[in-house]
Parts: sequence; structure tokens; C-alpha cells
Amino acid sequence: MPIYEYECKPCGARFSKLVMTISNPPQVDCPKCGGGEVEKLISRVRYHRSESDRLSELDTSKPRDESFYKDSRNVGLWAKKRAKDLGADLGSEFDEVVDKARSGEILEDL
Repeated sequence: MPIYEYECKPCGARFSKLVMTISNPPQVDCPKCGGGEVEKLISRVRYHRSESDRLSELDTSKPRDESFYKDSRNVGLWAKKRAKDLGADLGSEFDEVVDKARSGEILEDL
């Protein structure tokens, strides 16, 4: 059951509507002015990217701005990718330290 977003042409109001069946879409009227002249909008979408996807797409040779290094998740991702690019297997302890740093747990240990 998708939720569609609409915009009313006469009054400009935006609203959402739960559609119970796609094969027989209901008549949609604006809840603000009652007008039936509405346009279906394209909604924003999000999707989850796994760490392995992010890791494979990360270019460690590309210069980064300061905001990149302020996010501990990026720093850990960069460290894992750089080690992989160099062919260095630093073992599970390296992964544990990076994961602790990314989550902020490393500060608790200090």
C-alpha cells in the first residue's frame, strides 16, 4: 500500500494519500480546498548502502575537505580502504580498533 504525495493545482497545498490498491486508484481531492485538480508528485527516496559498497566506491587518493574528517565513520572507512589498497592485512584487531573509533567507543577506553 503506497503513500502518494499530491499537490493541489488551485490552492498549492501538498498532501499525502494512502492508496489501498494501485489497479483502481481513488479520486483524490484536496483536503484544504476540496478541489479535484491535483497532481501526483515524485517523492524523495532513500536507500541503504552497505559498508562494502561504500568501501568499494571510496577513492583514497582524492583530496577531502575538512568536513570529511570530522565524521569518524568516514575516517574509519578511509583507513580500511587504504589498508586494503596497500595490500596490508592488519588483522582483526585493526578492524576492532577502527570500529571502536567510528562508533566513539574508543574515547570511553581512554
